[in-house]
Amino acid sequence: MDERIITPSSLPNEDIFDVTLRPRYFKDYIGQLKAKENLKIFVQAAVQRHEALDHVLFYGPPGLGKTTLAHILANELGVNLRMTSGPAIERAGDLAALLTNLGPYDVFFIDEIHRLNRNIEEVLYSAMEDFALDIVVGKGPSARSIRIDLQPFTLIGATTRFGFLSPPLRDRFGVISRMEYYTAEELKEIVLRSASILEVEIDLEGALEIARRARGTPRIANRLLKRVRDFAQVEGTGIITLKLADYALEMLEVDDKGFDRIDRMYLRSAIDNFGGGPVGVETLAASIQEETETLEDVIEPYLMQIGFVQRTPRGRVVTQAAYDFLGISREDKKEENQQTKLISE
Repeated sequence: MDERIITPSSLPNEDIFDVTLRPRYFKDYIGQLKAKENLKIFVQAAVQRHEALDHVLFYGPPGLGKTTLAHILANELGVNLRMTSGPAIERAGDLAALLTNLGPYDVFFIDEIHRLNRNIEEVLYSAMEDFALDIVVGKGPSARSIRIDLQPFTLIGATTRFGFLSPPLRDRFGVISRMEYYTAEELKEIVLRSASILEVEIDLEGALEIARRARGTPRIANRLLKRVRDFAQVEGTGIITLKLADYALEMLEVDDKGFDRIDRMYLRSAIDNFGGGPVGVETLAASIQEETETLEDVIEPYLMQIGFVQRTPRGRVVTQAAYDFLGISREDKKEENQQTKLISE
């Protein structure tokens, strides 16, 4: 699953490519208009007061720009950015080492913050509230608590699973911002900007075609641009046109909706094997031989976003829009399933 070209998660060796295209300041950042405008005000106010920016939490599907916004906030504040991830902090000492090395008003970014160990979270509370660390040294009767003062800093957390954050940690963030999927027009602007940086010739229609199939996700749009560029170089004139983009994306098995084989398998299985639902996610995952977490975190968010799948108390349900897209008659399929059931009985 990690090797799917339309996976929103970063692929191996893709970080360098992402850094090349990553905007550095708000003026270059496209999309997330409401969040961006609010953050610009918060940053300006913090700079004018000579204070640390309130702690910020970004949540939403992967690939929408949470890490990019963390870099932009550090650049706009004119401070250093220190990065880590929740699973990488295993002991309180690891966290203490990171926090004590922060300069005044620096930004400390924790990706996948929902995966922090609960014991680490408790140490983090005092750091976020009082800019101090309370570390217990020793064990048993000789144990004692040491308080370490920290420089004022801004913690930026990023998570794809907002509900997995503990309420005490969530409540300590002053700014909480949900990342939204991008429109095709916004993604077109991102593709044009990326093509300019990569020195790739592309027309507006070609950029829009890539944007339409990028599942509302900038990371996927940039990845598709990179692959379509190869087709333009080898099998075209070097210019990405609508015709070339359509050909390249069909070769990559990315259809008009941005679906690949796995997405179509998911919908087909739900319709053919379970009458379109409701069907439990575990059952559906077993039918296409994928992990339940993969369906919930990778496949389903976009299908629900565009209205092809609904989550109900009884399970997943495929909507009429999905039937229409696949060219399947709901009534004919229902009758076919009933006949199959009678034959099996």
